[in-house]
Amino acid sequence: MISIIDYGMGNLESVRKALALLGAPVQIVSDPESLRRSDKIILPGVGAFRDAIAALRKTGMDAAITEFIASGKAFLGICLGMQLLVDTGFEDGEHRGLSIIPGQCIRLTVDQPPLRLKVPHMGWNSLNFDPSHCAPLLAGLPADTYMYFVHSYHVVPADPKTVAATADYGVKVTAAITRDNVMATQFHPEKSQAAGRKVLENFLRV
Repeated sequence: MISIIDYGMGNLESVRKALALLGAPVQIVSDPESLRRSDKIILPGVGAFRDAIAALRKTGMDAAITEFIASGKAFLGICLGMQLLVDTGFEDGEHRGLSIIPGQCIRLTVDQPPLRLKVPHMGWNSLNFDPSHCAPLLAGLPADTYMYFVHSYHVVPADPKTVAATADYGVKVTAAITRDNVMATQFHPEKSQAAGRKVLENFLRV
């Protein structure tokens, strides 16, 4: 059973429907015990780092996620769900994350001179990765695959080897990370049409 974590800030129905269309058994969970019984989990998210990490800690889901990942089972974070994996987030102050992936989540500053791009970064952007040596999450996708992004903050991992794909938006943005059984995307696969479905299919096969 694949569980989608409900902590009051996720894009739950879009993710659930995308997985259901792929024939995956899926449930939405909001308590640690249900999460522990899951085969795979997805941490979605739309919102602020501070509020999200506070919600996970209030219910004990933060510790349950860490325990689940330590068990070796497959984990997928989406958008804010990827950002929460790092040590520190700087949205609305400085806040401690889950510390699964060493690194920080910082604001996109591309709206400042000389770039003056819009923040949030919203819309379709192509990925940068090598299809011949890519992470399993991106298997079968062609180079320059387009995915849908909506975010004002981005992850800067301490170890560049965890970066599976990037996107260019004035600066190089971490678009996907992988480390062992932990996978995450800054883009929204559930909103990225056929390419996004392929990412979710790959996660189901892990």
